[in-house]
Amino acid sequence: MDSPSPLRVLLDPEHGAEFPLPPDISALYGPLGFPSPPGRPYILSNFVTSLDGVVSLGMPGRTDGDAISGANEHDSMVMGLLRAVSDAIIVGAGTLRKSPGHIWTPGHVFPPMAGAFALLRRRIGKEEAPLNVFVTGGGKLDPGLPVFHAKGVPVAIITTRQGAAHLKAAGMPARVEIVSVSEDMLPTARGIIDAVSTLLPGGRIFMMEGGPHLLAQFIAEGCLDELFLTLAPQMAGRDGHLDRMGLTAGIIFSPDNPVWGELVSLRVGGSHLFLRYAFHAGEPLPLGERD
Repeated sequence: MDSPSPLRVLLDPEHGAEFPLPPDISALYGPLGFPSPPGRPYILSNFVTSLDGVVSLGMPGRTDGDAISGANEHDSMVMGLLRAVSDAIIVGAGTLRKSPGHIWTPGHVFPPMAGAFALLRRRIGKEEAPLNVFVTGGGKLDPGLPVFHAKGVPVAIITTRQGAAHLKAAGMPARVEIVSVSEDMLPTARGIIDAVSTLLPGGRIFMMEGGPHLLAQFIAEGCLDELFLTLAPQMAGRDGHLDRMGLTAGIIFSPDNPVWGELVSLRVGGSHLFLRYAFHAGEPLPLGERD
């Protein structure tokens, strides 16, 4: 597979200390840096959406981001880059079930640059692979999924006490760290971050990759610092029969509690736009209606 052409940078002011990107990555993406907030990890998220706001087609076998992006190489490369600089990748149970064969590492999502991603991680003092973190209330995860057995990939599951008991009874491999953070309620965003911080006391960057319910919870609790959003040039459509969710789900923000982002980067690859928004993480918002 040939490397994709370099992204065209239309907006990219200095935004934190730059990473020492290997030449192969720098030539495709350009510079990348993040601020370093004192005393806490920096929280990112990464999604791809259609022009009409769909993040999943809601059809068996066609629920992942490739169906939205058109298996776009630039999108995969950006996701791999963000994973490469992250200490942990946080994923909801629903996303794991929709992508049962996936492993949340830089090289898995974009194999052509696996070597460059590995070099970048060594340069910035990261472990071989980011900690793969899965969030579930009931613990109904298949212990046979590849990610739970992937060599060199640390895995943790954050759940309730009931979920932890279910996972252990189901035969989850001993290498998987199971952390219960509540009795019977779904873990909060802040509870998730605290649990991951305990597992990775030196962790500086955590990336949240899904899904829409989990992203909405992170936003509502004031826990999201940045969103990397790929805008794919397709209309997916909705007809009321398929569950085609947008970027967030389960919590209403606007008009009472609108959440505004600041555009801090804009890149173009073909007809795909690569947007980067900063948010003012801090105090939780007064929550609106929930599904």
